[in-house]
Amino acid sequence: MKSIYLICSFILCSVMACGHNDNQPELTPSVVTFAKGADVSWLTEMEKSGVKFYNSSGHETECMTLLRNLGMNSIRLRVWVNPSDGWCNKNDLLAKAKRAKQLGMRIMIDFHYSDSWADPSQQMKPAAWLSYSIDQLKSAVTNHTEEVLNALKLEGITPEWVQVGNEIAPGMLWDTDAAVSGATYNVEKDGKTYAKNETNFAMFIATGAKAVKKVFPSAKVIVHLHGGNDNAMYRWIFDILKVNNVEYDVIGMSLYPSVENWNGMVVDCVSNMKDMISRYGKEVMICEVGMPWNEADTAKSFLTELMTQSKAIDKCLGIFYWEPEAYAGWKGYTLGAFSAEGRPTVALDAFK
Repeated sequence: MKSIYLICSFILCSVMACGHNDNQPELTPSVVTFAKGADVSWLTEMEKSGVKFYNSSGHETECMTLLRNLGMNSIRLRVWVNPSDGWCNKNDLLAKAKRAKQLGMRIMIDFHYSDSWADPSQQMKPAAWLSYSIDQLKSAVTNHTEEVLNALKLEGITPEWVQVGNEIAPGMLWDTDAAVSGATYNVEKDGKTYAKNETNFAMFIATGAKAVKKVFPSAKVIVHLHGGNDNAMYRWIFDILKVNNVEYDVIGMSLYPSVENWNGMVVDCVSNMKDMISRYGKEVMICEVGMPWNEADTAKSFLTELMTQSKAIDKCLGIFYWEPEAYAGWKGYTLGAFSAEGRPTVALDAFK
C-alpha cells in the first residue's frame, strides 16, 4: 500500500490466535447496505508474532469480533502472488476470509498482482511473470484471479467486491519494455524507466474483471486509485478506461488526510465522488482511510463527517479503514486506530 512503510523491514515470527469464545457475536449477517469495514490483512502475521487485541474494558478479544462489535460489517483482504514470507498469499487469504465469513462479515478481495506492495510508488510484476509476453501476462492475470477466487468458492465464501489492482493511477504490471508494460506514464524509478502503455493498462484491468465475473458473476469489480480528493487524476484514469471500453462496477478511492487538512479533503473527495457517479455512471466506495492513531479525536471527527457525507450519496457503497488494528509501531505504520495498549481508539466510534 503506502510508501510510509515500504522502508520498514518485514518481521517473521511464530502462530497463535487470540480471543475468547464468549466474545463471539451471532453468526447471522446483518441486513445492511452501507459497508462499514476494515482492511485487516496484517492480522494473521500480527497474531503469529504474539500481538493481542483488547476491547475498551481491557478484555482480550479476537480482532475481527472486536471490529464487528464496534459496528463494522465488512472485511477487506489483500492478496499477493508469491510473497517471499508467505503472508497475504492465497492460503493466508483463505484463513482470514474463513474467519470473516464465520462472523457473517461481508468481504472484499484486493488483488495487487504483485509479490509485494502495489501502490502509487511501485507496481512491480511478480517475479515469475517478468519474462512473459503480453499474451502470457493476460493468461497469468486470468489464472491468478480465477485460482484465488475459486479457492474461496470451494470454501463457500462469496466476496461481495473484488478489486482488480491496488491504487493503480500509475498503472500496473510495469515493465521497461513498452510492449509488455501497463504503466500510465513513463515512470522513473531506481534508475529505470517503466514505459507507458495505456492500452495494456486497460487490457490488464479488463482481463482481471472478466476473470472475476467468470467465477463470481454477482461480485462488483472495483478499480481503485489513491488520492480520492484529486478529481483531475480520477478523470484522467477513468477516461482511459472509458475510451478502451473497460467494464467494471465501482470506482474505489483512498483518502489519507492530515489533522490539518481533513476538512478540505473531505469536501474535495465528496465532490469527486459525485463527479465520478455523474461522469461515468458508476458506484463509488472509499476503500481505504487512515489518520495518525494518536490524533484519535480528530480522526473521529474526520471519519464521522466522511461517513455522514458518504451515506448521503446514493451510489456510495461504503468506507473501509486501512489496518486499524496496527498498533505499537507495527512495521512502522502509524495510521491505525488502536492505542499503544491494543485497544480501539475513539476514532472507531464513527463506525457505530
